[in-house]
Amino acid sequence: MKNKRPGGKLATRPLHFIWLADCSGSMSVDGKIQALNTAIREAIPHMQRVADDNPNADVLVRAIKFSNGAQWHISRAMPIADFKWLDLTCDGLTDMGNALSMLAEQLKIPPMTDRALPPVLVLISDGEPTDDFGAGLSALMNLPWGKKAVRIAIAVGEDANQDILQQFIGISDIQPLQANNADQLVRYIKWVSTAVLKSASSPASQVNNANPSGVNVPIPALPEPSSAADVW
Repeated sequence: MKNKRPGGKLATRPLHFIWLADCSGSMSVDGKIQALNTAIREAIPHMQRVADDNPNADVLVRAIKFSNGAQWHISRAMPIADFKWLDLTCDGLTDMGNALSMLAEQLKIPPMTDRALPPVLVLISDGEPTDDFGAGLSALMNLPWGKKAVRIAIAVGEDANQDILQQFIGISDIQPLQANNADQLVRYIKWVSTAVLKSASSPASQVNNANPSGVNVPIPALPEPSSAADVW
């Protein structure tokens, strides 16, 4: 149960946490999609604990998947206490731009409100877009909540387009996370699900203007990379 606030007068503010998962055919190679499914499922209890410890935020989670086109994998913004992960399967292309356009529709006001906390957007991909990535990114970044969002990208394997993922992040101080094996992917998924979520849901994130580096929410230190041999 979420902690009560002193005095009980301050209403919770919604914090939308959205996964954007590459489900193209290449994600089926070498167990990448299985590792992603496992990593997100294992991260859920950690996210629930972070949410319980940050009572000023109402953490709501959902997911978009993209391959041939994009669609909501989990369409309703679920309270993290009730969230369950549905396994992804793979096939087709990498229509990342379509996914960003779909995301942008949900970051407009409405359905977003002006009293929300900065959303956390996590893009995970092992390749490069096969559609108009620029149009999707523009649709996202033309929105106030697109600009204010905490945008994190995870490259799955060495074939991921780092330049594209960096454009999504949009801030030179933050670079894509490079996951070259299942252990690294688990570490990074856990990091963004706990440390980044905690930072985004803390009172320090409730600022009106980004700091000089352009980061709207303080980004915690990255986890140490695994020493396991690269496999992807």
